[in-house]
Amino acid sequence: MHHHELDGFPQGFLWGAASAAYQAEGAWNVDGKGPSIWDGFCKQPGRTFQGSNGDVAVDHYHRFREDIALMAEMGLKAYRFSVSWPRLYPDGRGPLNEAGLAFYEKLIDTLRAHDIEPILTLYHWDLPQALQDDYGGWESRRIVADFERYCVTLFRRLAGKVRFWVSLNEQNYNLTNAYQLGTHPPGVRNRKRFFQANHHAFLANAGAIAAFRDLVPDGLIGPSFAYSPAYPASPDPRDMLAFENAEEFTNHWWLDTYCLGRYPGAALAYLRKTGEAPEILPGDRDLLAQGRPDFIGINYYQTLTYADNPPDGETMRGINTTGEKGTTPASGVPGLYKTRPNPHVETTNWDWAIDPTGLRLGLRRLSSRYGLPILITENGLGEFDRLERGDLIHDDYRIAYLKDHIAACREAITDGVDLLGYCVWSFTDILSWLNGYQKRYGLVYVDRDERDPKDLRRIRKDSYFWYQKIIKDNGGNI
Repeated sequence: MHHHELDGFPQGFLWGAASAAYQAEGAWNVDGKGPSIWDGFCKQPGRTFQGSNGDVAVDHYHRFREDIALMAEMGLKAYRFSVSWPRLYPDGRGPLNEAGLAFYEKLIDTLRAHDIEPILTLYHWDLPQALQDDYGGWESRRIVADFERYCVTLFRRLAGKVRFWVSLNEQNYNLTNAYQLGTHPPGVRNRKRFFQANHHAFLANAGAIAAFRDLVPDGLIGPSFAYSPAYPASPDPRDMLAFENAEEFTNHWWLDTYCLGRYPGAALAYLRKTGEAPEILPGDRDLLAQGRPDFIGINYYQTLTYADNPPDGETMRGINTTGEKGTTPASGVPGLYKTRPNPHVETTNWDWAIDPTGLRLGLRRLSSRYGLPILITENGLGEFDRLERGDLIHDDYRIAYLKDHIAACREAITDGVDLLGYCVWSFTDILSWLNGYQKRYGLVYVDRDERDPKDLRRIRKDSYFWYQKIIKDNGGNI
């Protein structure tokens, strides 16, 4: 669609930024917090870039007031953060650690005092290590009850303070790495276990949303999905079928289950034939049907392009974690699909396709298929930022990226998409999981590297001041 005139962003649009507990807080064993699966995994040799970990991260736990003051100066309307489950329940269940919950109450009260809307993510990958040790974490149905108990604690204590809630963050990306690629904890490579762990996560998500309905009647909740809309590599019918396979297995498998309460039929039939389908017990479908969200949260970074993959073809491969451009291998599932570079888009140093039109296309696909509002819970550019003399960081490349993607959001709104808000990933530089601290996403520079926390000084980048103007004008100057 080519529009003669674009609609504006709605009043009350949530211009935000985001972070996650393990990547930002640090204080990994402070005030009664228990260990998460990432606290141990990052210390295993060879798991992360230069052995980086989140023990200190960017010390948001102790510096949240300073960070929120920078948010208020920017004019930020919303801040998305996650709660660390083992900070509240060191053993995953049992007695509540009041000191851990008090931190989040202080964080939320400080945001509210500055008229910043808190968007609370219940789970952003930091499972209590005790539950992994006890029963295998997401591989056991026992986690459904434990997750609901943890969520209900937060619903009861924070219902009057938090309106927007994200249930699970990037279940698809996290569990793919955890149970197919072996690059996230617990480091498994087994598709049968992957689909079963996902089934339990779906049940946990639905159970939490069902409890939310009773305890937070004025709130809105939805999962956050790592969304990479699929393209076919060519109009060859074989590539078109691979594209459909990829959409079904990498997008619809999660989104249909979240939003429609059922698995996509062709994918489920295929997995039953291969023996990889999850065990679905009586009552599971009823519970999934109770989990329809109020909105779809999407974390958008790139599109992916797919081609036919024969039964003896490409297998799944890990991502580029070094920032050495052009080192990402082809990846796929034999008999279903494999990835191919898209010659029509530029890529980042980590080989991620820079495709703002893909964001518009994806928003339209989701809006048409599910009929739900959408909240962009993450979008941003990870790059090598350089601190120059005079505390200057000229990140014009990030400004260009954000500008084009925000423009795509405005086009999608004009197309009829109900878009609630847009959260830049991330507010400050943070730990980029396997990529360490060299891959910087923040609007605010944090002076540290993989091995040395240095002084953790906060320095505004050029993109900070650019986004400040965007917020002030409600996107009108894009």
